[in-house]
Amino acid sequence: MKQDLSRRKFLQKTVGGAAALAAANGLFLHDTRLEAASYPKVAPSDRVRFGMIGIGMQGSGLLTSAIQLPGIECVAACDLYDGRHTLSREITGNASLPVTRRYKDLLDNKEIDCLIAAVPDHWHKQVVVDAVRAGKDIYCEKPMSHTPADGLEMVKAGKATGRVIQIGSQRVSSVLCAKAKELIAKGTIGDLMLVEGSLGRNDPNGAWEYPPPPDLSLQNLDWDTWQGDVPKRPWDPQTSPKYFARWRCWREYGTGVAGDLLVHLVSGMMFMLGLDEAPKRVMSMGGILRFKDGRNMPDVHATLFEYASNPAPVYFRLNLGTETPEVYRFQGSKGILEVTETGITYSPQTGQDESPSYYTFSYPRALREEYLKKWHEEHDAAPGKEPALEGFTYRSVSWDEEKPHLWTYFQAVRTRQPNVEDVVFGHHAALACHMANESYFRKSAVTWDGNQIKV
Repeated sequence: MKQDLSRRKFLQKTVGGAAALAAANGLFLHDTRLEAASYPKVAPSDRVRFGMIGIGMQGSGLLTSAIQLPGIECVAACDLYDGRHTLSREITGNASLPVTRRYKDLLDNKEIDCLIAAVPDHWHKQVVVDAVRAGKDIYCEKPMSHTPADGLEMVKAGKATGRVIQIGSQRVSSVLCAKAKELIAKGTIGDLMLVEGSLGRNDPNGAWEYPPPPDLSLQNLDWDTWQGDVPKRPWDPQTSPKYFARWRCWREYGTGVAGDLLVHLVSGMMFMLGLDEAPKRVMSMGGILRFKDGRNMPDVHATLFEYASNPAPVYFRLNLGTETPEVYRFQGSKGILEVTETGITYSPQTGQDESPSYYTFSYPRALREEYLKKWHEEHDAAPGKEPALEGFTYRSVSWDEEKPHLWTYFQAVRTRQPNVEDVVFGHHAALACHMANESYFRKSAVTWDGNQIKV
């Protein structure tokens, strides 16, 4: 989910501040702006017609972005809440846009080339599997699955049908993340030592305490279908609207802070490091420390990941009770690559001794003075010839920008070429989040054996 402008401005100031600090420390920072490629004109014969499933907070944004792309048209929309039928027509500017409560109506519609689905996590598997079996390509919001078993079934269906499945963690289509991937791959930071990432919020909206639509009722919402196959709750005008709007807070419907936020950190990290695998081992800690509103998912969640093909530990921290910028720090033997929503900053390090060893204070004076004299003779630069390390920055549009990711999806639909975040990649990213949740609830490290999470 995108944050408000104050957060974006804060991030931009943070990147600028980092650059200023680096300059003050003797680094020459080249400020280079990255630009995404412009979208080409599309012939009428290449027009892609899609159906929209779920027009809530995220779905309404995806619908708005998708129809702004060249050659893309929404021809039908589905939601279980009738108010969003009205919203879909408002967004598309089409007062006669076909709308329905039944997503299978869209699967049967021969005018629809592909689908975009932004529904609660517990509905992802069924919608995706039904879509690909009906011959439809589908873009599904993150996290791909609600459970590891759901993910396995989705991968199986995707491979069996050959349909395009793209998962909606949009930073894997970001030019910033692509540049970071290039820099890491060519050894800019040397040997990777540690990856850390963090994100913090400090407001009720950021913790999903959204205001439910005030008109929700059994007359305009299919409450029974919305609950899916989880244990049914009878409609209660006081509590049911909160479950509808704040479903991320409950394990029955969502995947908590892991599935909503950690998945972005994980998928971006996987892309930048060139990983496409589930973690080997995961250990989490956290709790419900701030928002004690009846939720059963943590609002503070810290997780350590171990990957078989990446020797460096990965440590991600999520906090809904204290605002902090979202940032990655790839720490290597040659320095640190910091990646934020709008920029990359490289701060180099020599990895060499830059002063005499303090251990020599344990030497007798004569030996210490002899060591110091020799050290300075071998290491001191001539006056005015002192070296200056060179770092750099890159800036671009937000990695949360959805249009590039949607464009790669529609291009895959057009060309049938591999897409950027397919069902296998999406499964691996979601597994990291499921393992983080499972470790939190079991209070133990967990592993993945290819079929299930184990202690």
